[in-house]
Amino acid sequence: MAESKPNQPKKPNPPRAAAKEPRKPLQVMHISRKNEKESEDTANRAPLNGNQKDDEGNKNVVTSPIKPISSEGRNSEGKTDHPQDDEITMSELLDRGESNDEIIHNQIISSQQENSLSFSERIVDEFDFDEDEFLAALDENQPIGNTGEIAKGKVIGVESDGVYVDIGGKAPGFMPKNECGLGVITNIKERFPKDLEVEVLVTREQNADGMVTISCRALELRKSWEKVQKLEKEGVVVQVKINGFNRGGVTCDLEGLRGFIPRSQLENGENHETLVGKTLGTSFLEVNPDTRKLVLSEKKAAIARRFAELEIGQLVEGKVVAVKPYGFFVDLGGISGLLHQTVITNGSLRSLTEIFKQGDLLKALITDLDPKRGRIALNTALLEGPPGELLIDKGKVMDEAKERAIKAQSILKTKQENTNNDNL
Repeated sequence: MAESKPNQPKKPNPPRAAAKEPRKPLQVMHISRKNEKESEDTANRAPLNGNQKDDEGNKNVVTSPIKPISSEGRNSEGKTDHPQDDEITMSELLDRGESNDEIIHNQIISSQQENSLSFSERIVDEFDFDEDEFLAALDENQPIGNTGEIAKGKVIGVESDGVYVDIGGKAPGFMPKNECGLGVITNIKERFPKDLEVEVLVTREQNADGMVTISCRALELRKSWEKVQKLEKEGVVVQVKINGFNRGGVTCDLEGLRGFIPRSQLENGENHETLVGKTLGTSFLEVNPDTRKLVLSEKKAAIARRFAELEIGQLVEGKVVAVKPYGFFVDLGGISGLLHQTVITNGSLRSLTEIFKQGDLLKALITDLDPKRGRIALNTALLEGPPGELLIDKGKVMDEAKERAIKAQSILKTKQENTNNDNL
């Protein structure tokens, strides 16, 4: 074993002498591609020895010799190298790589040009295009049954959970059991025998298999709402059967729809639970298919029936229920009429209470009817003989009101005819 040398302390490096002259700024040298190739050629032409001297005689230039390649493709160290016999420089390798890339790039461009020429030469007729077949394919694949659309078809199958109906699509429509109609269906097979023609409403568009969801119940409900809206517009009084009650009122059934009558709209609202099973005449308060609200009124129906019994020029008798600055409100048996201050008398009226007071009975002529707004216009001035007779002898005017009304009715009839002619 070699003897280990004792550790000796390192001698400190002597301080560097201060620079006598300031350093010059660094300069950037631009080396072009041409200079790099010339330097490589110079290095390749150098002798294959290890070191050589430069122009000043210093051994600072190191060359990397390229070893010769034998005919067997191996260098002097026995390693596989380039298969050529001649020596190859680095610049030749770079030039060869660039030339190969250019060759490949040119081949790609030429192939693309050939393909584009071949496609441009082809015409539509070579594809055997047929417009009729194309349109037929579109019709065959066109989806049948949009949401909200009414469709007709035949029953092709009945299962425990629903009915299959052929409506002309790629796949039959499916109608769940709870959508087969209004109310409870006990025997679905008897209700929908095979080949039965039905009309349904599409409630959900086709799925991935081409099947749509359909409903008889939704179609019947739509038709019921349309019918109820028409009845409301015409102001018809409908008869409904009370089938339930709650704290707010009673419930009923109308055209398969659930209706509600508030207690405030019942003539006997205090004991409304006793109305279950009875039939009432009602009118419409609210019909809203979007919110599914159907609100009815028995009192409004009574008013509608009372309006149906009245006509312009008719003599009515009522009781003063309210005195207002502009006239009297008169109860005519469930409905109120207004006797305006301008048509009470043809004389000079200083105060309304000079003629009538609250609770007095009076007779008056109907001069205007508005069933939709529930308004009735009354007139007592037409019953007078001389102007202001009601102020002098009210009792005589009221006693002779029936005979005087005949003369007044002819006047009202003439006025109404003149108004109709002006409107035309």
